[in-house]
Amino acid sequence: MTDAFGRAIRDHHRGDRTGPLRQGDGEETRDHPIEAFYFTEFDPESDGGSWLASRLDGPLVDLGAGAGRHALAFQQRFETVAVEPSPALVETMRDRGVADAREGDMFALRDAFERDRFASALAIGTQAGLAGSMRGLSAFLGDLAFVTTPGATAVVDCYDPDHPEAAALLGYREDPTPGLAHRVMWFAYEGERDPTLQFRLFSPDRLREAAVGTGWEIEAIDHEGTGDGPHYRAALRKR
Repeated sequence: MTDAFGRAIRDHHRGDRTGPLRQGDGEETRDHPIEAFYFTEFDPESDGGSWLASRLDGPLVDLGAGAGRHALAFQQRFETVAVEPSPALVETMRDRGVADAREGDMFALRDAFERDRFASALAIGTQAGLAGSMRGLSAFLGDLAFVTTPGATAVVDCYDPDHPEAAALLGYREDPTPGLAHRVMWFAYEGERDPTLQFRLFSPDRLREAAVGTGWEIEAIDHEGTGDGPHYRAALRKR
């Protein structure tokens, strides 16, 4: 399996990066902002940071943990398990001091963890969209409910396709169903290109719909902490 995305971020961390990490859709490409996205320190005292930090408790599972930006901060407060499918990113997190960084699949949680293992979950980076469909998103939330305790909390993020600026996203694809869209993109580094990713974009109302029957309900939606645009965060709590 290729890991151009993870290798570029690992090489950047180690000072060995030989070129840009390219993000593309067909012939349209751009440089992915590695430093800004993965290596700025998370500030739990900022407005956006406090919104997130106040909703999480330990033990915490950080899904799609990237280079460990959130895990490094939260492990100072409580046990934090950082999960990433990229071997290079797991190496990067361990290099940076993440205490428990594991290679794993956020869509196979029941295989990796026992019931009621975590009090909170974090999935920041729009990875939940890789569930691929409303049914897939509901299945993911159901699995997340299995590995979290009664009364647990979770924070996930996505792009809202109903936002007027959503169509400007790289790789955006319209969907005739209100509140749904697609985003298609690939990453390439040093001549190696990862498989194309297809994200499903869900509006907050569609996320609420997907949560029905999973044990989760949405407590709050945050647009302000993500800046202007279609990006939003959702805070969930298990009933």
